[in-house]
Amino acid sequence: MTEPIVNDLTIQAATVNGSGSQTANLVLTRAIFKMGVPVAPKNVFPSNIEGLPTWYQLRVTPEGYMARSDRVDILVAFNAATWRDDLGTVRPGGVVIHEESYSTADARTDVTYYAVPFSKLAKSKIPNETLRKQLANMIYVGVVAGVLSIPWEAIEHGVKRQFLSKPKAVQVNLDAVKVGLDYWQDNFSKQDPYRLEPMTGVVEGKALVEGNQAAALGALMGGVTVAAWYPITPSSSLCEYLIAYSDRFRTDAKTGEKRIAVVQAEDELAAVGMAIGASWAGARAMTSTSGPGISLMAEFAGLAYYAEVPVVIFDIQRIGPSTGLPTRTSQGDISFAYTISHGDTKHLVLLPGTVEECYEFGRDAFDYADRFQTAVFVLSDLDLGMNLWMTPSFSYPDKPFDRGKVLSKADLEKLGGEWGRYQDVDGDGITYRTLPGTDHPSAGYFTRGSGHDEHARYTERADAYARNMDRLSKKFETARKALPAPVTDESAGSAIGLIAFGSTNAAVVEARQTLVEAGRPVDYMRLRALPLSVEVAEFVERHEHVYVVEQNRDGQMFDLIKLALPPDLTGRLRSIRHYDGQPIPAEAITEPLLQSEAVAI
Repeated sequence: MTEPIVNDLTIQAATVNGSGSQTANLVLTRAIFKMGVPVAPKNVFPSNIEGLPTWYQLRVTPEGYMARSDRVDILVAFNAATWRDDLGTVRPGGVVIHEESYSTADARTDVTYYAVPFSKLAKSKIPNETLRKQLANMIYVGVVAGVLSIPWEAIEHGVKRQFLSKPKAVQVNLDAVKVGLDYWQDNFSKQDPYRLEPMTGVVEGKALVEGNQAAALGALMGGVTVAAWYPITPSSSLCEYLIAYSDRFRTDAKTGEKRIAVVQAEDELAAVGMAIGASWAGARAMTSTSGPGISLMAEFAGLAYYAEVPVVIFDIQRIGPSTGLPTRTSQGDISFAYTISHGDTKHLVLLPGTVEECYEFGRDAFDYADRFQTAVFVLSDLDLGMNLWMTPSFSYPDKPFDRGKVLSKADLEKLGGEWGRYQDVDGDGITYRTLPGTDHPSAGYFTRGSGHDEHARYTERADAYARNMDRLSKKFETARKALPAPVTDESAGSAIGLIAFGSTNAAVVEARQTLVEAGRPVDYMRLRALPLSVEVAEFVERHEHVYVVEQNRDGQMFDLIKLALPPDLTGRLRSIRHYDGQPIPAEAITEPLLQSEAVAI
């Protein structure tokens, strides 16, 4: 043993998909969090239902870093098929907890092994054959608890929290954990330096929440009344959470009447069509999908843009193209979502970088859609959407809904019935609309995806089309100033800047601290929306070089920023890209920066 390493380690459980390991890993996560210790779990799972390798990384740091780490300190080797490869990921001096039957002949000698007869223990200690496969994973929870000195009351909390809806399952799972803990205590002495100790002041006031869960709650608080969707990884849980929240909070206790209609459509094309139709009728409507679904929604997105119908589209990004890697993360839909559909279209895009922003943007997207009468895309990704993140409490909305420029019967009477659906009277590019059912003879108009003039009348006149497109461009510029501004930290006072967005933020936060310790601090701007704020060009102008960090192959945001900059500033941009499907680690940012001659001490 070396000097103790306390609350600074990464556990990786290598198991088999469909074996119940996710439950065991979540129990560990919640138990450690209960100790007041910051945790950052990452689940890497295959796209099949059962049988292929899966890995769960649980990172613990005193600072509460949320990015993935390439360093594995403690390996729980529970998959014979990947045993040798998994062993190679452990850092020298690390710990390997493994099934006793796995051969360590000719294996590494620079790690500590704890061989446990998991199969034999499960067979002898778990009489129920049906549950044995799942409960075997809980045995390794007990062993890990022994290795790291996790208090039993924390384990109890983790199990009870995991089985809130199945209280009868609590004791049988605790019994399985006890099997592993007893075996550790009876057969091993501590040979490694790793341990966990309770902390105070770091996780207080925080909760473990998934981004999709937060977005669903945000949509609920944003007043959604219609959600049409088609299941697709990694977005499915968003609407599943919305259904659960709707049943709990938007159902009349006396009559059983549901206040939110959630419809599973036959495909993504139908889903967005239903959502647009509902929004046209006055509902606050949404759909959620991923990249392949966005592809199917292209023509309808153009309809929402040109006919000016509000709708909210959540895109939880994954690796592509085609069906790609459905269970791997990416930021590869930026360019596509921004300009989706044929012809001249540009859409409003929100880029949440934290779970808290998944909630806030999920809520505010409906205001933006109504205010600007257009489709609003909320771009999260698998890492942010499907993993648990430490997050502060969400704030309750402190303002009423912004329904935008909607004319009532009284408004129409004041106007004498004279108005044009696509007529810009305020100079901001945003026109007035009515909702179906408005009790006034002048309220009706034709909603057209084809050529129309300011009064919604069909026309193919070139001048009318050009005027309409120019006005839409003006509305886009109005939105540029209203969408969430970038978050900027220039406290480093560096000549070097970083620009990032979305879940990449977690890696940037850690990378900046590493660079400070190396004597090479950098400034940072986190983008939160498209179109880009004018502040982006100003940030670039203040720095000699600016690195755009993103999780796609082609540097999509890099290109969008480059297009938006004056020509004399484009040469200052550099691109850092990460696109293997794994969440970006801090090292992917620090290494190219530290190697670059542009970063001066």
